[in-house]
Amino acid sequence: MTELNQKLRLHGFNNLTKTLSFNIYDICYTRSEKQRLEYLEYIDEEYDSKRLRKILEEVASIIGANILNIAFQDYDPQGASVTMLISEEPLLAQDVVKGGLAEEPGPLPDAIVGHLDKSHITVHTYPESHPHDGISTFRADIDVSTCGLISPLRALNFLIHNFDSDIVITDYRVRGFTRDVDGKKHFIDHEINSIQNFMSEDTNNRYQMIDVNVYQENIFHTKMILKEFELDNYLFGILESDLSENEAEEIRAKLWHEMQEIYTGKNII
Repeated sequence: MTELNQKLRLHGFNNLTKTLSFNIYDICYTRSEKQRLEYLEYIDEEYDSKRLRKILEEVASIIGANILNIAFQDYDPQGASVTMLISEEPLLAQDVVKGGLAEEPGPLPDAIVGHLDKSHITVHTYPESHPHDGISTFRADIDVSTCGLISPLRALNFLIHNFDSDIVITDYRVRGFTRDVDGKKHFIDHEINSIQNFMSEDTNNRYQMIDVNVYQENIFHTKMILKEFELDNYLFGILESDLSENEAEEIRAKLWHEMQEIYTGKNII
Protein backbone atom coordinates (compact mmCIF):
# COMPACT_ATOMS: atom_id res chain seq x y z
CA MET A 1 0.00 0.00 0.00
CA THR A 2 1.43 3.37 -1.01
CA GLU A 3 0.38 6.53 0.76
CA LEU A 4 0.09 9.81 -1.15
CA ASN A 5 0.89 12.95 0.79
CA GLN A 6 1.21 16.66 0.25
CA LYS A 7 4.83 16.30 -1.00
CA LEU A 8 3.94 13.83 -3.77
CA ARG A 9 3.61 15.54 -7.15
CA LEU A 10 0.89 14.02 -9.32
CA HIS A 11 0.69 14.05 -13.08
CA GLY A 12 -2.69 15.74 -13.57
CA PHE A 13 -5.75 14.99 -11.44
CA ASN A 14 -6.02 12.37 -8.67
CA ASN A 15 -7.94 9.69 -10.63
CA LEU A 16 -8.64 7.32 -7.72
CA THR A 17 -12.32 6.61 -7.14
CA LYS A 18 -13.41 5.89 -3.54
CA THR A 19 -16.89 4.53 -2.99
CA LEU A 20 -18.70 4.01 0.30
CA SER A 21 -21.81 1.86 -0.09
CA PHE A 22 -24.01 0.63 2.69
CA ASN A 23 -27.39 -0.81 3.53
CA ILE A 24 -29.06 0.49 6.67
CA TYR A 25 -31.91 -1.51 8.21
CA ASP A 26 -34.60 -0.53 10.71
CA ILE A 27 -36.82 -3.33 12.12
CA CYS A 28 -40.30 -2.99 13.64
CA TYR A 29 -43.09 -5.22 14.96
CA THR A 30 -46.74 -4.45 14.22
CA ARG A 31 -49.46 -6.42 15.97
CA SER A 32 -52.23 -5.91 13.40
CA GLU A 33 -52.67 -5.24 9.70
CA LYS A 34 -53.81 -1.72 10.53
CA GLN A 35 -50.62 -1.05 12.50
CA ARG A 36 -48.52 -2.52 9.67
CA LEU A 37 -50.05 -0.13 7.15
CA GLU A 38 -49.65 2.77 9.58
CA TYR A 39 -45.97 1.90 10.10
CA LEU A 40 -45.30 1.80 6.36
CA GLU A 41 -47.11 5.14 5.98
CA TYR A 42 -45.09 6.62 8.85
CA ILE A 43 -41.77 5.46 7.36
CA ASP A 44 -42.77 6.73 3.93
CA GLU A 45 -43.47 10.18 5.39
CA GLU A 46 -40.47 10.21 7.76
CA TYR A 47 -38.01 9.39 4.97
CA ASP A 48 -39.63 11.05 1.97
CA SER A 49 -37.51 12.63 -0.75
CA LYS A 50 -37.57 16.01 1.02
CA ARG A 51 -36.03 14.56 4.22
CA LEU A 52 -33.54 12.45 2.26
CA ARG A 53 -32.53 15.47 0.21
CA LYS A 54 -31.79 17.40 3.41
CA ILE A 55 -29.67 14.50 4.75
CA LEU A 56 -27.64 14.31 1.54
CA GLU A 57 -27.16 18.08 1.56
CA GLU A 58 -25.61 17.66 5.02
CA VAL A 59 -23.38 14.88 3.68
CA ALA A 60 -22.24 17.21 0.90
CA SER A 61 -21.49 19.82 3.56
CA ILE A 62 -19.46 17.33 5.61
CA ILE A 63 -17.17 16.58 2.69
CA GLY A 64 -17.22 20.12 1.35
CA ALA A 65 -18.95 19.48 -1.96
CA ASN A 66 -20.57 21.92 -4.35
CA ILE A 67 -23.96 20.49 -5.37
CA LEU A 68 -24.29 20.68 -9.14
CA ASN A 69 -27.61 18.92 -9.64
CA ILE A 70 -30.28 17.15 -7.57
CA ALA A 71 -32.85 14.63 -8.80
CA PHE A 72 -35.46 13.23 -6.40
CA GLN A 73 -38.55 11.08 -6.57
CA ASP A 74 -41.22 9.68 -4.22
CA TYR A 75 -42.74 6.36 -5.31
CA ASP A 76 -46.22 4.86 -5.08
CA PRO A 77 -46.97 3.03 -2.84
CA GLN A 78 -43.72 3.50 -0.85
CA GLY A 79 -40.10 4.52 -1.17
CA ALA A 80 -38.04 7.46 -2.37
CA SER A 81 -34.78 8.22 -4.18
CA VAL A 82 -32.39 11.16 -4.27
CA THR A 83 -29.32 11.56 -6.49
CA MET A 84 -26.80 14.43 -6.30
CA LEU A 85 -24.02 15.32 -8.71
CA ILE A 86 -21.29 17.17 -6.86
CA SER A 87 -17.92 18.81 -7.38
CA GLU A 88 -14.97 19.78 -5.21
CA GLU A 89 -14.78 23.25 -3.72
CA PRO A 90 -12.06 25.41 -5.34
CA LEU A 91 -9.54 25.40 -2.46
CA LEU A 92 -8.57 22.67 0.00
CA ALA A 93 -7.36 23.81 3.41
CA GLN A 94 -4.32 21.82 4.60
CA ASP A 95 -5.99 20.72 7.86
CA VAL A 96 -9.04 19.52 5.94
CA VAL A 97 -6.91 17.46 3.55
CA LYS A 98 -5.07 15.83 6.44
CA GLY A 99 -8.35 15.11 8.21
CA GLY A 100 -9.77 13.52 5.08
CA LEU A 101 -6.83 11.14 4.72
CA ALA A 102 -6.48 10.13 8.38
CA GLU A 103 -7.77 6.73 9.45
CA GLU A 104 -10.03 8.12 12.16
CA PRO A 105 -13.76 8.76 12.74
CA GLY A 106 -15.41 11.47 10.67
CA PRO A 107 -17.61 14.17 12.20
CA LEU A 108 -20.95 13.61 13.90
CA PRO A 109 -24.06 15.62 12.89
CA ASP A 110 -23.04 18.62 15.03
CA ALA A 111 -19.53 18.98 13.56
CA ILE A 112 -19.54 19.35 9.78
CA VAL A 113 -16.34 20.05 7.76
CA GLY A 114 -14.51 18.63 4.73
CA HIS A 115 -14.03 18.63 0.97
CA LEU A 116 -14.85 16.44 -2.04
CA ASP A 117 -13.91 16.00 -5.68
CA LYS A 118 -16.47 15.64 -8.44
CA SER A 119 -18.70 12.58 -8.13
CA HIS A 120 -22.11 11.69 -6.69
CA ILE A 121 -24.20 10.81 -3.65
CA THR A 122 -27.34 8.66 -3.85
CA VAL A 123 -29.94 7.19 -1.51
CA HIS A 124 -32.84 4.83 -2.19
CA THR A 125 -35.36 3.56 0.39
CA TYR A 126 -37.25 0.25 0.52
CA PRO A 127 -40.06 -0.22 3.10
CA GLU A 128 -41.03 -3.91 3.34
CA SER A 129 -43.06 -6.22 5.57
CA HIS A 130 -43.50 -9.94 6.34
CA PRO A 131 -46.81 -11.20 4.86
CA HIS A 132 -48.11 -12.74 8.12
CA ASP A 133 -45.56 -12.50 10.94
CA GLY A 134 -45.90 -8.88 12.09
CA ILE A 135 -42.32 -7.96 11.13
CA SER A 136 -41.68 -4.87 9.00
CA THR A 137 -38.32 -3.60 7.77
CA PHE A 138 -37.07 -0.34 6.32
CA ARG A 139 -33.90 -0.34 4.24
CA ALA A 140 -31.93 2.61 2.94
CA ASP A 141 -29.21 2.04 0.33
CA ILE A 142 -26.64 4.85 0.27
CA ASP A 143 -23.63 5.46 -2.00
CA VAL A 144 -21.08 8.22 -1.54
CA SER A 145 -18.55 8.18 -4.36
CA THR A 146 -15.61 10.60 -4.62
CA CYS A 147 -12.51 11.26 -6.68
CA GLY A 148 -9.46 13.01 -5.29
CA LEU A 149 -7.89 13.18 -1.85
CA ILE A 150 -10.90 12.99 0.45
CA SER A 151 -12.43 9.68 1.53
CA PRO A 152 -16.25 9.40 1.71
CA LEU A 153 -15.76 7.52 5.00
CA ARG A 154 -15.90 10.94 6.67
CA ALA A 155 -19.69 10.81 6.18
CA LEU A 156 -20.15 7.39 7.79
CA ASN A 157 -20.90 8.43 11.38
CA PHE A 158 -23.31 11.15 10.31
CA LEU A 159 -25.37 8.76 8.19
CA ILE A 160 -25.49 5.95 10.77
CA HIS A 161 -26.75 8.39 13.42
CA ASN A 162 -29.35 9.96 11.10
CA PHE A 163 -31.01 6.66 10.22
CA ASP A 164 -31.03 5.21 13.78
CA SER A 165 -29.83 1.91 12.34
CA ASP A 166 -30.34 -1.60 13.74
CA ILE A 167 -28.10 -3.26 11.15
CA VAL A 168 -25.53 -1.70 8.83
CA ILE A 169 -23.77 -3.52 6.00
CA THR A 170 -20.89 -1.36 4.77
CA ASP A 171 -18.55 -1.63 1.79
CA TYR A 172 -15.66 0.66 0.93
CA ARG A 173 -13.56 0.27 -2.20
CA VAL A 174 -10.82 2.26 -3.89
CA ARG A 175 -10.74 1.79 -7.67
CA GLY A 176 -8.40 2.79 -10.47
CA PHE A 177 -5.05 4.49 -10.03
CA THR A 178 -3.41 7.87 -10.15
CA ARG A 179 0.05 8.53 -11.58
CA ASP A 180 2.84 10.65 -10.15
CA VAL A 181 5.15 12.83 -12.26
CA ASP A 182 7.65 9.98 -12.53
CA GLY A 183 4.99 7.72 -14.05
CA LYS A 184 4.55 5.46 -11.01
CA LYS A 185 0.98 4.28 -10.40
CA HIS A 186 -0.63 4.67 -6.96
CA PHE A 187 -3.65 2.43 -6.32
CA ILE A 188 -4.63 3.94 -2.95
CA ASP A 189 -3.78 7.26 -1.33
CA HIS A 190 -4.43 6.68 2.37
CA GLU A 191 -3.83 4.08 5.06
CA ILE A 192 -6.77 1.86 6.03
CA ASN A 193 -7.03 -1.57 7.64
CA SER A 194 -10.70 -1.46 8.72
CA ILE A 195 -13.82 0.65 8.21
CA GLN A 196 -14.27 0.38 11.98
CA ASN A 197 -11.38 2.80 12.50
CA PHE A 198 -13.52 5.56 10.97
CA MET A 199 -16.40 5.06 13.42
CA SER A 200 -16.98 7.10 16.56
CA GLU A 201 -16.56 5.59 20.02
CA ASP A 202 -20.29 5.47 20.74
CA THR A 203 -20.91 3.64 17.43
CA ASN A 204 -18.24 1.07 18.30
CA ASN A 205 -19.82 0.60 21.74
CA ARG A 206 -23.36 0.11 20.41
CA TYR A 207 -22.67 -2.43 17.66
CA GLN A 208 -21.20 -5.88 17.29
CA MET A 209 -19.03 -5.82 14.16
CA ILE A 210 -17.16 -8.20 11.90
CA ASP A 211 -14.84 -7.43 8.98
CA VAL A 212 -14.35 -9.25 5.70
CA ASN A 213 -11.52 -7.41 3.93
CA VAL A 214 -9.54 -8.09 0.76
CA TYR A 215 -6.55 -5.86 1.33
CA GLN A 216 -4.71 -6.64 -1.89
CA GLU A 217 -7.78 -5.47 -3.85
CA ASN A 218 -8.49 -2.41 -1.64
CA ILE A 219 -11.91 -3.84 -0.70
CA PHE A 220 -13.20 -3.40 2.86
CA HIS A 221 -16.44 -4.85 4.24
CA THR A 222 -17.92 -4.39 7.73
CA LYS A 223 -21.18 -5.79 9.09
CA MET A 224 -22.78 -4.20 12.17
CA ILE A 225 -25.67 -5.24 14.43
CA LEU A 226 -26.89 -3.71 17.67
CA LYS A 227 -25.55 -5.50 20.74
CA GLU A 228 -28.84 -5.09 22.64
CA PHE A 229 -32.24 -3.50 22.20
CA GLU A 230 -35.28 -2.42 24.20
CA LEU A 231 -38.54 -3.90 22.99
CA ASP A 232 -40.47 -0.60 23.22
CA ASN A 233 -38.22 0.83 20.49
CA TYR A 234 -39.46 -1.85 18.08
CA LEU A 235 -43.20 -1.81 18.77
CA PHE A 236 -45.50 0.35 16.66
CA GLY A 237 -48.85 1.40 18.12
CA ILE A 238 -48.38 -0.58 21.36
CA LEU A 239 -46.07 -0.71 24.38
CA GLU A 240 -44.33 -3.62 26.04
CA SER A 241 -46.55 -3.00 29.08
CA ASP A 242 -49.59 -3.85 26.88
CA LEU A 243 -48.20 -7.36 26.30
CA SER A 244 -48.14 -10.46 28.42
CA GLU A 245 -44.71 -11.74 29.40
CA ASN A 246 -45.01 -14.67 26.99
CA GLU A 247 -46.11 -12.45 24.10
CA ALA A 248 -43.28 -10.00 24.77
CA GLU A 249 -40.73 -12.82 24.68
CA GLU A 250 -42.23 -14.22 21.48
CA ILE A 251 -42.03 -10.84 19.76
CA ARG A 252 -38.50 -10.26 21.03
CA ALA A 253 -37.47 -13.64 19.57
CA LYS A 254 -39.08 -12.79 16.20
CA LEU A 255 -37.27 -9.46 16.04
CA TRP A 256 -33.91 -10.98 16.93
CA HIS A 257 -34.42 -13.79 14.40
CA GLU A 258 -35.15 -11.22 11.69
CA MET A 259 -32.08 -9.18 12.62
CA GLN A 260 -29.81 -12.24 12.62
CA GLU A 261 -31.03 -13.31 9.17
CA ILE A 262 -30.32 -9.86 7.73
CA TYR A 263 -26.95 -9.68 9.50
CA THR A 264 -25.80 -13.10 8.29
CA GLY A 265 -27.40 -12.78 4.86
CA LYS A 266 -29.18 -16.13 5.02
CA ASN A 267 -32.42 -17.70 6.21
CA ILE A 268 -32.19 -19.32 9.63
CA ILE A 269 -34.53 -22.21 10.34
